Amino acid sequence: MFSYEISKGVLKIKIKGELDHSSAAPLKGRLDDIIRLGGYDMIVFDFSELQFMDSTGIGLLLGRYKTAKSISKPIAILKPAPPVDKVLKVSGIYSIMPKI
Repeated sequence: MFSYEISKGVLKIKIKGELDHSSAAPLKGRLDDIIRLGGYDMIVFDFSELQFMDSTGIGLLLGRYKTAKSISKPIAILKPAPPVDKVLKVSGIYSIMPKI
């Protein structure tokens, strides 16, 4: 499950629950469409209510990074829960998407 809002120049995408193979597939196209809407300066993924993420979630983030980079928009990650934070650290994703 996810939601999004644009406020004060930030596109905030909140993903809740689990981000794995079954949940990532339907999100990819929808997130790309939202990212391409424009009207913001930065993208923030809010993971405060994401309890689980596997390598499929990392792949989803990398794909959205490429989409955002193509339109020159930076991405950051907000409030990852400890288990998700561990996956993000091990993957090295913070080198391209800082945690804020």
